Amino acid sequence: MASTVLTDSTLLEDMFTIVPRLDRPSTYKDHQYQGSVTQWDQALAKTATLYVGNLSFYTTEEQLYEIFSKAGEIKRIIMGLSRNTKTPCGFCFVEYYTHESALECMKYVNGTKLDDRIIRTDLDPGFREGRQFGRGRSGGQVRDEYRQEYDEARGGWGHMRAKQEEERRRQQEESYEAISTVPSGAELQINSRLGPSSPSGRNGY
Repeated sequence: MASTVLTDSTLLEDMFTIVPRLDRPSTYKDHQYQGSVTQWDQALAKTATLYVGNLSFYTTEEQLYEIFSKAGEIKRIIMGLSRNTKTPCGFCFVEYYTHESALECMKYVNGTKLDDRIIRTDLDPGFREGRQFGRGRSGGQVRDEYRQEYDEARGGWGHMRAKQEEERRRQQEESYEAISTVPSGAELQINSRLGPSSPSGRNGY
């Protein structure tokens, strides 16, 4: 029976088949991108820009420089801002000088923790003015419009859930006010049932 000999190149090929490349972009495509799918793929093949998501609202530009500069020299960082308040809303764009630095970042920085959050990076075709603002109805990111869990690092409740919580609190306050309001004459009836009060304020003692 003939034996099968696995060469180093065969083993290496099998390994790359099993383990996905860490510098490969996701299947996400910005729906506001004007070009075709082919143009999108071509832009990603040479881009030096990364989209970074799942950031804390409190993460600073200085912190981002510190961690992302480990993959290469940074050209600039564009912080994602709420369209309404112009405050950070959990994402940014990192521009390197080379495509190779962007790939290095995908391999070694993507999935690491910053401010106790796992950050996500993805290749981006390139920053354009206006993309730094959130696209959600409330001005932030769309994901925070419908988020149901409470996330202190991203402003608390999601926008829709926050409105629901505010309505619930309003209804509770209205119910409390209705219960705490004593109808006219009710206080006299209560006192008559308790009997006369002594100077100490303790009935019957």
